[in-house]
Amino acid sequence: MIYTLTMNPAIDMNLTGYNIKPNQVNRTGHTVYSPNGKGINVALVLRHFGLDAAVLGFFGGFTGRYIIDELLQRKVPAKPIWVEDTTRINIFINDGDDEFKFVNSGSFVPQEKQQELLELLENLEKCDCVIISGSLPKGISEAFYDELLELFRRKDIKFVLDISSLKLKDLLKYEPLLIKPNDDEIKEVFGLNVGSDNEALQVMRFLKKNGAQNVLLTMGERGSYFSNGRDLYWCSVQPIKILSSACAGDAALGAFLSEWLPAGEIIKALKKSAATGANVAESDALGDFSSVNEYMKNIEVRKAGVL
Repeated sequence: MIYTLTMNPAIDMNLTGYNIKPNQVNRTGHTVYSPNGKGINVALVLRHFGLDAAVLGFFGGFTGRYIIDELLQRKVPAKPIWVEDTTRINIFINDGDDEFKFVNSGSFVPQEKQQELLELLENLEKCDCVIISGSLPKGISEAFYDELLELFRRKDIKFVLDISSLKLKDLLKYEPLLIKPNDDEIKEVFGLNVGSDNEALQVMRFLKKNGAQNVLLTMGERGSYFSNGRDLYWCSVQPIKILSSACAGDAALGAFLSEWLPAGEIIKALKKSAATGANVAESDALGDFSSVNEYMKNIEVRKAGVL
């Protein structure tokens, strides 16, 4: 079983409007609500592509209950830790030309609830991998990552990190199975640039030396790089008109893992990742993945070097 851990989940409300202006009533033509949070998205994509995945995280109030009910309706198992604060709602508005994102900070998670999560993880059965995605809610310090990863190391549980945090640099010492930074995070966290194959090679060598076993590095319209510690691959993108980019990166990670985790597939995993991310970005929430197979035919993957 693959578990995803989303410590700061949300309901995403995707709105479509036209001619949006300040200080007036703006009518929306289309609204979609969806259970969300980065790890939740990964779990939904993994389940869509046939892998066993379950959700872990902190949930509260009517919004937290909505997320869990929606997951169960979609046959995604969940082991929620319940908190008193209400789970957040994020709002994404597309007016036909631009996308506006309103992301809230999330609910407060007290120390005793953090301990409850550690105890749950300690007693998990048949846990093959844990994917930690997203931000930390109020009440949880970045030192909590160390507690989690120490537990995984002691129990010999593989883990994936998809976090936007300066702490990522320190967490490489735990030798994550995979990390998924983007080019901005590589610059911010490690002070490195990715503008060419040669620079990507230098980045991958640095990350490998510091503990990352595998790296999926995304760069928006410039494609993505993947390193398995030996070879470097580059993958193109599918051109689209973006409707909502909110879930695209998570979907791309879930699609990649759906091929790479079971059998170590790289070429197909990269193509599926790029195609899925594009299809989701042109949809409300995760959409229906109806164009993934078509888009995969358009994606180019090439070997870009040897580490």
